[in-house]
Amino acid sequence: MKIAVIGGTGLIGSRVVRILNAGGHEALPHSPSTGLDLLSGAGLHKALAGADVVVNVTDSPAADDTSPAFFQITMDVLLSGAEAAGVGHAVILSVVGADEVPGLVYYQAKVLQEDLLRFGPVPYSIVRATQFFESIDEVLSWTGDEHTVRLPPTLVQPVAAADVARAVADVSVGVPLRGTRDIAGPEVFALDALGRITLAAQGDPRTVVTDNGAGLFAAASGYALVAKDGARIAATTYRDWLAR
Repeated sequence: MKIAVIGGTGLIGSRVVRILNAGGHEALPHSPSTGLDLLSGAGLHKALAGADVVVNVTDSPAADDTSPAFFQITMDVLLSGAEAAGVGHAVILSVVGADEVPGLVYYQAKVLQEDLLRFGPVPYSIVRATQFFESIDEVLSWTGDEHTVRLPPTLVQPVAAADVARAVADVSVGVPLRGTRDIAGPEVFALDALGRITLAAQGDPRTVVTDNGAGLFAAASGYALVAKDGARIAATTYRDWLAR
């Protein structure tokens, strides 16, 4: 099976490419560094030539008011190109809880991306993942200073990027779901507690201060960012990942 992986040189995409090729498929990475500009469509015809499946794991450059336009344009370009090339399956990576946090523009943008795929011309699958282990340091940086990190007690269920890539790869070689599959880690944490675990493991002496209004994830409440029944639960725990 020939699979075009858009965003195939990044954190998730590069892993998806390796997994698929190790499984005997022909997976090719495409990104600006390989000559593909998904905003303009430059290089897309070549990237999709002969592809059975297209996997899109690109992300908006910023999680702000510019993200809806990014997903609108790139999905319009991708779906038009995929239809013209006769691609039989389109897969995107989205976010668990995207439709449950209306206060975040980025999450609104991910819902837009999902809807464009869902009502588009190509049979589709949506993989929704929780926050990556690899993104936790960035989350701490949003509200951290020299002495403290302020975090809300928002419930999260983070997952390793390698486990997300495996889930995306598995879906991409299957029959189109025409729906959504969730992937999450095996443990649910309050974000402030997760911050304390992270700093302790890194030998960082800063103090985590619980602040209900700190950072982007303060906009989420309850179990919005936690995987629902039927999700694929990965085996890698956060502490095991930190220890590696």
